[in-house]
Amino acid sequence: MESSAASVRSAAWPYVRMARVDHWFKNAFMLLGVFVAMFFDPSRISWSHGPVLLLALLSTCLVASSNYVLNELLDAPSDREHPTKRHRPAAAGLVRPSIAVVEWLLLAVVGLLLGLAVNPLFAASALALWVMGLVYNVPPLRTKELPYLDVLSESVNNPLRLLLGWFVVIPEIFPPVSLFIAYWMAGAFFMAIKRFAEYRQIGDPERAARYRGSFAHYDEERLLVSLFFYAVATSLFAGVFIVRYHLELILAVPLLAGFFTYYVKIGLKQDSPVQNPERLYRERGFVVYVGVCVAVVTLLMFSHVPVLYDLFNVEAAKTPALWVLE
Repeated sequence: MESSAASVRSAAWPYVRMARVDHWFKNAFMLLGVFVAMFFDPSRISWSHGPVLLLALLSTCLVASSNYVLNELLDAPSDREHPTKRHRPAAAGLVRPSIAVVEWLLLAVVGLLLGLAVNPLFAASALALWVMGLVYNVPPLRTKELPYLDVLSESVNNPLRLLLGWFVVIPEIFPPVSLFIAYWMAGAFFMAIKRFAEYRQIGDPERAARYRGSFAHYDEERLLVSLFFYAVATSLFAGVFIVRYHLELILAVPLLAGFFTYYVKIGLKQDSPVQNPERLYRERGFVVYVGVCVAVVTLLMFSHVPVLYDLFNVEAAKTPALWVLE
């Protein structure tokens, strides 16, 4: 009996791995949407949002896992060209494609139904997240094979997660477009440096092109130039948000610039952990730095420093603050 149960677990485990539950932490990015919504309308926040937020997180995780299953299933041939991804269940031949397709659809249906239980706009955003998985992975579009579109189409998941968090709290108003685009460009920055680290690790342009079609166009120089573009675009749109909605955040700009610089430094390492962000916890200094950034930004989001508005000749937004520093 025990051997039979062990056999079932052994057979099921590759399908669990395809769902990448260990990547669910990425869905914490939707909490920024909750945080920003709380800043814009604190009256919306109450303990009653707790169960709804948990439901929303579960919905997002299941939809993301559906995309992961599809990604791994369709990427199996090219993953065999990658030094580490060739050990993934689909690439290693440990799963049956027909069962994986059922898993992909089941995760999507359950995730979207849970999203509908949150509210219609949340469900629409979850559906957009799932559709982008199709755009990114499925021919003839399969944008992951196209230079620059591969980065932009995958990183759009970041602002979609922002929407998911926002719509949990404020389901009838769209968040600031400047923040939406800044979050998208920041995601593109992270994705481009991941591409850079992958390209360097493979170390063979021909093999890299077999692994990912976009690598036939990329080289280290082009990827670094694209990093610069995404970082500048993030800064400009974040600046629009800061000036328009909360000038106090300008005090965090040096820290945030340091964050991007620190991430580039990690991305330049051999076998860089940016290829698998779940490994970044090993970078202890970076984890501490991120904690400081989060603490400072949180403090500034709910503070008011009138002297800054005089200094920069900017009219204060009408959003209430928790602390006023005269």
